[in-house]
Amino acid sequence: MSSTDTRTAAVKAEGVDTAKQAFGPFAGNRWVQLVAGIIAMVVISNYQYAFTLFTPGMKETFADQPYAKIAAIFSMFIVFETWPIPVAGYFVDRFGIRKLMMVGALLILLGWFLGGSYATSVFQMYIYYGALAGTGAGIIYISCVANAVKWFPDRRGLAAGLTAAGFGGGAALTIMPIASTIASIGWARTMAGWGIAQGLVAFVAAMVLRHPPAGWLPAGWTPKAKTAGAAPVQSKGNYTWTEVLRRPEFYLLYVMFLFAVLGGLMGTANLSQIAKSLNVAKMTVLGVAIVPLTATLVAIFNALARIMWGAVSDRLGRENTMAIAFGVEAVLVFLVTMIAGSAVGFVVLFSLVFLFWGEVFSLFSASTGDFFGSKNASVNYGMLYTAKGLGSVLAGYGAALLAALFAGSFAVPFYASSLLCLIAAVLSFFVLKPLVRRRIARELAGAPARAAPAQDPATPLATSRS
Repeated sequence: MSSTDTRTAAVKAEGVDTAKQAFGPFAGNRWVQLVAGIIAMVVISNYQYAFTLFTPGMKETFADQPYAKIAAIFSMFIVFETWPIPVAGYFVDRFGIRKLMMVGALLILLGWFLGGSYATSVFQMYIYYGALAGTGAGIIYISCVANAVKWFPDRRGLAAGLTAAGFGGGAALTIMPIASTIASIGWARTMAGWGIAQGLVAFVAAMVLRHPPAGWLPAGWTPKAKTAGAAPVQSKGNYTWTEVLRRPEFYLLYVMFLFAVLGGLMGTANLSQIAKSLNVAKMTVLGVAIVPLTATLVAIFNALARIMWGAVSDRLGRENTMAIAFGVEAVLVFLVTMIAGSAVGFVVLFSLVFLFWGEVFSLFSASTGDFFGSKNASVNYGMLYTAKGLGSVLAGYGAALLAALFAGSFAVPFYASSLLCLIAAVLSFFVLKPLVRRRIARELAGAPARAAPAQDPATPLATSRS
């Protein structure tokens, strides 16, 4: 038995919860940690999902710029939300979550406040909305998702799904209020005011968040060796980021993430323009404007997808769940090209698209913890998450450019996205599943495993960096 196992067994025998011993009954409760992370994710959701509400106003303010350059603000945001995150993830794992979360909260506050108050050009929006807010949102995102994975090794799919649902579904609470505020005071003042409020809420959440102490496990739970069947498999080791980069399954996961994420990102970045291309932009459903209504329902179904498919994957296995969800998503994305002129069809179909899209952000984060261990989950998932950044360039700016070549129609981008999503479904079942399970079977059979050190020499058992 390793020293970590020995220490954990001793803690259980004594009936001591080292997390509550270190942080107190409030911050040491893993459900409090989960809720605090979800709250932080809710406040950053608008930076991605409310973007489409600001585009009509920005088109008027920056009237001399083509729409593709305004759409590039979204792409720039996602690039900075994703590509610097492996570095941020490394610092989160090395120095703790709280300090990095405080930096992220400050950046999202400044991003929208400066964008709404001082931006006089699209280029300045790239800096404020893209670079500042994007980096801040990325720090908060990776911190909260990795923290959920660390606190819930027994329910990774559910915990990652609930946390990601805060980001995917939080906008459902605010889309209508933001749209109403824009109608009353304009896009710029709305952005500045909401930026301040969201930054302050994220800062408060940062005060609560902690990583669990070294060697901590949920009461009554011990890892079980599984290599066959439907249930998720978990590696015995904790792979460093350099070791992960030497694993072929990492690159397979990266390609699958990229292929599966494009359809939803395209809808998120260009929903207003897609509605226009399908001749439904000025329609209403039940007396409500179609774009704000669809954006609200999309956020709800997006959140539901992350929770539902995360929980399903805890039973069916990550790879099997990916195959099912991505396969259905491919069909739904293809059907988007067939609903021109139908307001109800637009609302219903985009809601379903996101019901089978949101799971990307729970399944891949949970898979990272399963396949490579939870100790370095922040940096490891951060590397994988950069696929979203690449996808945003293709789905935002790239799709807008391609649509411009076809008189504003997004049909060709949706055809391509549907095909790629189908390829991701096939890869998940026929390539990823056997590849990962063979490797973990070898680990469990006695091959040398990469285990976490018995104790971080800089961190006593009863304390943990925050």
